Amino acid sequence: MEFSIATLLSSFTDDKLVAPKVLERKLGLQDELHLHRLQIALDALEKIGLLLKDRGKYRRVLEEDVVEAKLRCSSKGFCFAIQTTEGGEDIYVRESHLSNAWNGDRVLVKVTKEGTRRRSPEGQVKVILERANPSILARVKQNKTGYSAIPLDDRLLFEIDLFSENEELLAASIDYLVHVEVLRYPLGQKPTVGRVARVLGSEAESIADTDIVCCKHDLRTTFIPDLVAAAKDLLPNKITKPMIKGRLDLRDVLTITIEPSTDTRSENALSLEQTPEGNWRFSLHITDVAHYVEMDSPLDREARRRATTVFLGDMVLPLLPPELMHGLALIPGKDRLAISIQLTFDGGANLLEYAIRPSVVRVDRAFTHTEVQEILASEADQPTDISPELTILLQYLFFNLCPAIKAQRQQRGSFEILGLETLDPYKDEGRLGAIASYPTTPVRSLLAELVAMANQSVANHFQALGLPLLYSVQSAPDAADLQDLIKLGVNLQLDLQLQQEEEVTPNDYQHFCQEFTKSEHHRVLHYLLQGTLKPVLFRTKPGRHFSLALDGYTRCSQPGGRYGDLVVQRLIHVLAESGRDRKTTRTKESIDLFHSGCHGQFEWSILPPDLQQEWEATLTTLISHINDREKVAIDAEQDWRGLHKAELMKRRTGEIFTGLITGVQSYGFFVEIADLLVQGLVHVSSLKDDWYEYRSRYSCLVGRKNRTAYRLGDQAEVQVKNVDYYRQQVDLVTVGDGNRASNEELEEDE
Repeated sequence: MEFSIATLLSSFTDDKLVAPKVLERKLGLQDELHLHRLQIALDALEKIGLLLKDRGKYRRVLEEDVVEAKLRCSSKGFCFAIQTTEGGEDIYVRESHLSNAWNGDRVLVKVTKEGTRRRSPEGQVKVILERANPSILARVKQNKTGYSAIPLDDRLLFEIDLFSENEELLAASIDYLVHVEVLRYPLGQKPTVGRVARVLGSEAESIADTDIVCCKHDLRTTFIPDLVAAAKDLLPNKITKPMIKGRLDLRDVLTITIEPSTDTRSENALSLEQTPEGNWRFSLHITDVAHYVEMDSPLDREARRRATTVFLGDMVLPLLPPELMHGLALIPGKDRLAISIQLTFDGGANLLEYAIRPSVVRVDRAFTHTEVQEILASEADQPTDISPELTILLQYLFFNLCPAIKAQRQQRGSFEILGLETLDPYKDEGRLGAIASYPTTPVRSLLAELVAMANQSVANHFQALGLPLLYSVQSAPDAADLQDLIKLGVNLQLDLQLQQEEEVTPNDYQHFCQEFTKSEHHRVLHYLLQGTLKPVLFRTKPGRHFSLALDGYTRCSQPGGRYGDLVVQRLIHVLAESGRDRKTTRTKESIDLFHSGCHGQFEWSILPPDLQQEWEATLTTLISHINDREKVAIDAEQDWRGLHKAELMKRRTGEIFTGLITGVQSYGFFVEIADLLVQGLVHVSSLKDDWYEYRSRYSCLVGRKNRTAYRLGDQAEVQVKNVDYYRQQVDLVTVGDGNRASNEELEEDE
């Protein structure tokens, strides 16, 4: 298995000495080549002072002036190291101090000069932790010594010497766009070496957008045949008695699935039953993927590398082979192993208790969102083909339980943001990080309330038991990132002020979303607000989830789509197999480790100390990789949407649209075309009728002679002039006149 320096260093915790054999096991290294590479890495890290060797074992050396960061470079050569710790300053790194690091690489930076009030601190790259560009989109050219590739990304300031294993292929690739695999990164005076993995085409526009995105972000599009065969071998012919031993048998409980379409394979099923006490027990059943995919198996290692499913329009790059997930899908009439999260509510939809148990379930009926909405909208006396029990289940879920849970969430400050571009494939807060409302499919939003509460219950349970867990944390947005949106809202006569000047709260966003309903531009405003949300990250300690207004939250509902969810499911199995439900084996009284009623009823460690520490170390090692892969997936999906929009606008070059001015700078103003959610720039040089000056105080451009103003929040009629497909840039020109400037806007800025 390949490993990075980042993964290697994360194996050192608590200033303890670690033997190479332990590192080999943690990193999953077996063959001689990778063991040799491990020793080379250990020797190098010892030589530069990051590791200390003592009696054949190694210990991490931490230096106060060395910080972990990710490089963000410009096309002009200089870079900033963006610290991974919250609140850390960006560090300026000169080109001569990059030590062959590239844009996007994770690095350790040594601070060489402290920052001042006006200047950033300076530093130099000490070691490259993880490369961000294992492959690159480039254009081939011929030089005196052979062939080289020039990256399309102008932030990558180097050329790649191409390995000439196929001279004819390279000769035919001159001036073509190619996908280049990096064979050797620059080392000392030795240049980068790569090979052409695929010839894509002569121009970016002629290449499929999915091909560009997959090559640019090094995404795997297929599974090797051995993994597909292994996935098929895991599928049982039927569920046997030994397989369900110790599991809660829920096959007689009325259970349904609700999916966007009949083509969607279900990882989740729902059931609702009334308890003898008159309360309601809702259960979320999750396919037990962890039962089949063993830790450190070839399938698991591939899933860990991918970390998350990537959605590129109709193309889906799954976490696990589709053959496996199709075979494990929760479908009517089939017994399936599951993890069931059971939530018991009183008549007022207040959560009374919950339990998390391995189970076996059988789905009775599958519904689509549209079918459920039609059933709920039908008259009580209208004949349907569903039973009274199913009608009661659906009506109570969507008329009583879900709205009540939503009201409780909003009462604590959480908000609901408009789902705009695509239907998020996840059933909880998903990639967006916030509960989304879909006016045409409200059932989808209501289901997210239940799934999010089930996720929250798992986090609460593990926290109460003192068990290791992957927590999902979302930081609050920066107040500075909201200033342009607030100015836009003010110009649209909306009240978008923050309750506290320097701190953003979920209540602010809740208030903003309420204000947006007053504007005809609510789609654009929601779209801009989405862009200010921070991504959800994994942590080993509970933290604040901004959008949900929760302290302590996890995700576990999609183990077949997100590796973090699969890890959480494994931890539930660890609790089931190794959890201690009594103080000693001699103690007769025990507690129910799966039920919330056990909280505060024990005075011993639930897991054996060695196992607890092993899992804590494992989670620490996993976090940075999963977070990085999630960022890659987000960037890839945004790239695909950007290319898709650029292709659309390329076809509509010359057409005229009416849009909203959402940003004004000295060089021009940005216009958002609401129906398409496409932003373009009207450059100041295209305003030929006058000399326009920038008024920063009023966020507008004003003509000296004609007194025409283009201000934030105005509507503008624009024509599509030019589209740069690969860069996803849309150039616009104005059609018609702007608005009349006020006397205040005509005055010079102080």
